[in-house]
Amino acid sequence: MRLTRQTNYAIRILMYCAANDGRLSRIPEIAASYNVSELFLFKILQPLVEHGFITTVRGRNGGVKLAKPATDITLFDVVRVTEEGFSMAECFDADSDCPLIDSCGLNASLRKALNAFFEVLAGVSIASLTTPESDIHRRLGLPELGTGPAAITELRQAS
Repeated sequence: MRLTRQTNYAIRILMYCAANDGRLSRIPEIAASYNVSELFLFKILQPLVEHGFITTVRGRNGGVKLAKPATDITLFDVVRVTEEGFSMAECFDADSDCPLIDSCGLNASLRKALNAFFEVLAGVSIASLTTPESDIHRRLGLPELGTGPAAITELRQAS
């Protein structure tokens, strides 16, 4: 099984926002960090907003941020809303014409493998992917939490 590019970048958007916690993230900045087009990220953003992972703030100083804590968003949550199907083989489809559909061990084995895959994804939160040890701030060009010009600007605006 291979996850789509949409799922890959949906997870990356969420990781960026989690690493940039407490600040608004802007799509141009996210796109530049991952070297991908802004238009592509805007398309991916829609299901993330619709399913309550991301919230948007409009306006000149707008951007995006997590709609709930990164600890409450699992990889399974994201995969479930960004992937269209999980048919690992033809026999997963309801309209399969395989004569062995009800007695074949392949179907049962693949379903078991898929469920194990989902179980692992359900145990991984976005927060666990963005720990300070992961060096994500430096790699994405983000200031460490509580430092840098963005934090100072936010403190001034909050006052």
